[in-house]
Amino acid sequence: MRIDIISVLPEMLEGFVHESILARAEKKGLAEIRLHNLRDYSLDKWRRVDDYPYGGSAGMVMQCEPIDRCISALKAERDYDEVIYTSPDGEQFNQGMANELSMKGNLIILCGHYKGIDQRVRDHLITKEISMGDFVLTGGELPAATIADAIVRVIPGVLNDEQSALSDSFQDNLLAAPIYTRPSDYKGWKVPEILLSGNEAKIRQWEMDQAIAHTKKLRPDLLK
Repeated sequence: MRIDIISVLPEMLEGFVHESILARAEKKGLAEIRLHNLRDYSLDKWRRVDDYPYGGSAGMVMQCEPIDRCISALKAERDYDEVIYTSPDGEQFNQGMANELSMKGNLIILCGHYKGIDQRVRDHLITKEISMGDFVLTGGELPAATIADAIVRVIPGVLNDEQSALSDSFQDNLLAAPIYTRPSDYKGWKVPEILLSGNEAKIRQWEMDQAIAHTKKLRPDLLK
């Protein structure tokens, strides 16, 4: 899989994509993440990529031309399954969407900025809009990093223990059960005896029961 992220501030993402799980996936040849500075595709001598909105409303708007030039350059080199725009009014991102996107070949993620992008980009170039929730961020870099991380970590072979990703919260519409590690007794705070029993079947049942109870308490909407 290849993910191309287009941003006016790619330096915000450089450390993130070159560390931890994303870096491991790239070293294994399972994923490739490339950052592109949108200003490199501006024809303006000051490398500007925004302008005032028609109609006189407040804020600045990302222009069509540099975005089109960048996406067209990428598409000239390879095919893409989705061109994603990070937007507060897009479809809300969740684990199911991450799983689905992880099975794609190549993705482009366009980071929004300023007041937003010219609507014509959304009409003619974007195939999927994704939101992190009902709030507004300064730019789309954090959502792009979140999307890339969530997608790449579930690609088979990226994690050393593939079962780890499959047992994460939301994979089966449940929050994860409580987890513990050594020591089994710390300040009198004890690990549940069932987890020390070695009875695999009973442990799995305990985890399922706990996951359901945890979800019912904190996120009952998921059970619906």
